[in-house]
Amino acid sequence: MKRVPLRRSAGLVLAAVALVAAPALSAHAAAPDTTTLPYSEQTRAVGLTDAQAGQLQRRVEAVLAEEPGARQTSANTLALPGGTATLPVPGQAEARDLAAPDAPRAACNDGHLCITDGRGVNYDYYRCGYYDFNGIGDGTFNNNQTPGTRARFYNNDGSERWSHVAKGSGTANWTPVYHIRPC
Repeated sequence: MKRVPLRRSAGLVLAAVALVAAPALSAHAAAPDTTTLPYSEQTRAVGLTDAQAGQLQRRVEAVLAEEPGARQTSANTLALPGGTATLPVPGQAEARDLAAPDAPRAACNDGHLCITDGRGVNYDYYRCGYYDFNGIGDGTFNNNQTPGTRARFYNNDGSERWSHVAKGSGTANWTPVYHIRPC
């Protein structure tokens, strides 16, 4: 194993520290961009208590356990197979991504199937496919896909429960829906 002289390794460490610390020490350092903050800092930046942040993280972890292939992308948003899910924070009636707390709630983009379940979780599907779905309770949907595109909603056994032809929106009980095919 090749040894690196102590002087050189100490110099590398100091250079790395300077690169990391320089923006924070600069008089012109910008306000933190919440999209790059660790999740705990995102929750603090929007005023959540440690208890609320812990409750939110437990909800995120429950979704991660239910959804194979899901990954956390912000304090309350997850990438799911086929789309995303945004969870409301404790005390919040409408889910908003904590990585962009000042942004208005995103409208359902053209080409997307958007669902809000009875817990206030917003699902946004933008890829065709057959996906497991864990929404519950009464909620809404917006089938904002290309006109004529049929979104299908399935029972636990895989049989079709109901479908909806784009474009349009409505209400639904998500508790019996186990699978979704957006298009």
